[in-house]
Order: sequence, then structure tokens, then C-alpha cells
Amino acid sequence: MRILIMGGTRFIGVYLARLLYEQEHDVVLFNRGNKPAPVAGIEQIQGDRTDPDQLKEKLDNQEFDAIFDNNGRELSDTQPLAEIFKDRVKHFVYMSSAGVYLKSDQMPHVEGDPIDPKSRHKGKHDTESDLAEQGIPFTTIRPTYIYGPQNYNDLEAWFFDRIVRDRPVPIPGNGLHITQLGHVKDLAQAMVNVLGNRRAIGQIYNVSGDRVVTFNGLARACVQAAGKSPDALQIVHYDPKKFDFGKRKAFPLRSQHFFTSIQKATSELYWHPEFDLVTGLRDSFENDYLASGRDKAEVDFSEDDEILGTGS
Repeated sequence: MRILIMGGTRFIGVYLARLLYEQEHDVVLFNRGNKPAPVAGIEQIQGDRTDPDQLKEKLDNQEFDAIFDNNGRELSDTQPLAEIFKDRVKHFVYMSSAGVYLKSDQMPHVEGDPIDPKSRHKGKHDTESDLAEQGIPFTTIRPTYIYGPQNYNDLEAWFFDRIVRDRPVPIPGNGLHITQLGHVKDLAQAMVNVLGNRRAIGQIYNVSGDRVVTFNGLARACVQAAGKSPDALQIVHYDPKKFDFGKRKAFPLRSQHFFTSIQKATSELYWHPEFDLVTGLRDSFENDYLASGRDKAEVDFSEDDEILGTGS
């Protein structure tokens, strides 16, 4: 297949491009060209996807069997691309987010659950709806928290920053909120498994790890991944309502239960996560956190110090 990836040089796109290339697909990336392709020889078309005229100029004369839109956040990001290829592409795979779901007393979230109209990811759900209304042969992927090497969001690295420096790990509440992480390579593999799968057309899939974890448990898993003694971990619980950090984030996860069922994806995409949590975190710690020298970098712990200075 000739496949277009929007982006393709950061995190998810890197893993996706490599997997598709290994399967001998003809992979083309569309991005600003600020970073090299993850595999030498992969074609890159340089352009700004936020400019519809430029998008049409660069892509209208191109033909693709499938498109992976990994970095569209709002409907306006994806609509021009979808209009260009509406009747010309066999499969349009859209990266959404499990963050679209409305909070619920019943968990895990399944694909038909209500959507939160105030979610910061609402633009992704609007895009999903638009793709369906236009009759485009689409599949939507909804991951929870994604982790792994090259993660540009401070998630596992947030924990590692404190663990390697023998600092306390401040966790909001009692640390028993349940959350869910999925390794980026597992996510990319699920996306690849969508291709050629007629059952996946018009469907939404939650994709993440196959187990959930508490905040406290995540801290302990990070300690294990970092090769430190569990006895070295000091967790400090605090009431987040007692602090006003403004737009600053004192903790990298939302303080609520947040996890999904991945049963539909495992059944219909013939996919199962390769990484358990500790193995995946160790992959991130050794091949990214240490490899990049972040363990020796200067880190701002001002929010921690504010929390720790008042007690818990």
C-alpha cells in the first residue's frame, strides 16, 4: 500500500512509520520538515497542514491507499485533508483520545459511552462525527495515556525525575485513583492492524495496556523499572484543592478514575499488547530517560516544594 502519515517524525508517528516500512509499505510523511524521517529513504512532503490551500497544492496530485492522521486536534485540522481524499482513499485512520468520554460511575469506558461536551478533546470527537457523516471509510483510535521512548509529554519521566534523585513523589488524594497506560509501540501495532481489515471500517477502538494501575502502583512500577529498591520510594499524599498552581501541572495525570476496555480492539484487530507495565516503563527509562541524559538535567521542583512544605 502507499500510505500517508500526517506528521511521522514524533513519538507515535515514528513507531508507526517504522512498522509500516518493515511491512514493505510505501510510506510518505507530510510535515514541516523540521525533523528527519525515522527511516532513511522515506519520502517527506513538506508543508503546513493548518493552511488548507497549501495542503491541497501539495497533496491533490498524490494518490494513497490509506491515510493516518496522527496530529489533528480540531475538526478544522482534518476536514481539508478529508475533503481532498474523500472518494480516493480506501482507509482513513484517525487518532482520537479516550479523553473524549464523559465521567461515569460505571467503568471501564467502552466505545459507545457518552461524550463529554466540555472535554478539551471535543474537537477530536467532532472530527470523528464529520468523517462518519461524509461517508469516508474511517477508523478511529482512542488511546488513554501513551508512554514509551520519545514521549514528549511528561508522564513516566515525571516519576523518574523524582525517583532517580531520591525525592518524595507527591500524589494527589490517597493515590488509589485507577488509570491506564499503553506503550507507544503497542498503539502503533494496533493502528497497523487496522489496514486491510474490513471489519474496522466505521469503527472506534480503545487502545491501551491490558491492565490498570493505581497512582501509587504506577509510582512503584516506575521504581521497579528504574532498578531502585522499593524501600527507597517515599510517596506523599496531598489534597490538590488546597493548592492553586494556575496553569502549572503538579501531577501528570488527571485526578480521577480513567481507564477503558480494550476488548473490542483485541477481538476485531487481532491485536494484544506486547508490553506489560513494568517492562514498558523499563524500555522508556533505559532507552530514553537515561539515553537522553535527563537523569542529570536540572529539573524544576517548585510545585513539589510547595506541596511538601505544607505537609499532607
